[in-house]
Amino acid sequence: MADRLLACDWGTTRLRAWVLDEQGRVQRGATFDLGVGKLKPGEARCRFEHEVRPRLGADGIPAVLCGMVGSELGWRSTPHIPCPARLEDLRAGRQQAAPGVWIIPGLTCAGLAGGPDVMRGEETQVFGWLALDPGRQRGRHLVCHPGTHAKWILVEDGAIVRFATAMTGELFDLLRRHSVLRSPDPDDLAAFDEGAEVGRSGLLLSAAVFTLRGRMAAGQVSPAGAASYLSGVLIGAEVAAMPRLIDEGAERVTLIGAPQLTQAYARVLKACGVSAEIHDGERAAQAGLHALAPPLGPAKTAHA
Repeated sequence: MADRLLACDWGTTRLRAWVLDEQGRVQRGATFDLGVGKLKPGEARCRFEHEVRPRLGADGIPAVLCGMVGSELGWRSTPHIPCPARLEDLRAGRQQAAPGVWIIPGLTCAGLAGGPDVMRGEETQVFGWLALDPGRQRGRHLVCHPGTHAKWILVEDGAIVRFATAMTGELFDLLRRHSVLRSPDPDDLAAFDEGAEVGRSGLLLSAAVFTLRGRMAAGQVSPAGAASYLSGVLIGAEVAAMPRLIDEGAERVTLIGAPQLTQAYARVLKACGVSAEIHDGERAAQAGLHALAPPLGPAKTAHA
């Protein structure tokens, strides 16, 4: 099958890239330690052309990029498009960064505190999720994209209407690496559930987080379970607040992202009496980038 598109989700910490055929099916893929937060100004284009394309045998085929690569930290800054926004709005806002290379813009809306909120990359996954099933183009959906900066996104009749961001993932990383709550990787479900219950209780978040310190000192949480408890507190507090703020009365949430994170959020949502439907973030990103690609012209022969 002929290679038609090099699709890239290029974030702050890493770059995920796939060669897609004309139906959007993955032919090859790779992950690169080339997050824009690690690159020098002006370096993105060189690394893309000399490392990404050759590794995937993707020289000469069109490329579509989404994520922080379109920010002031990345290859070329692309303006945020205001909500409500549809797939066609992102298509119209594509920026050509180099011959055969397009960057997808992000979105902006009024944030919870009155100022603007922004996203880059998650919108592509949402529109990819919509593209994978035309029936999703109708009705109202509350979508959650867990991650470093978790997004809660309201979708109505195929348009992203508004969204809100929670820095849950970044707070977790900072606290477990650079605070008195330093702890190993999370892997204790019982500790996670205990922390999530505290997080959902409505206790002041900074106080809820410090309950870990007290319980560790009392021997109620083991060092091995500390990160799981902390993760539970933070996700529990987020899940308790966000559905109410974005879509009051929501009884179902669509989770799009990495399996470990989406399963953790689904666990807390269930405890809150809210059902969850989990979808793979990579597949959504691939479908979104394929849907957002410009007309690709005649197919080229696949590389060996």
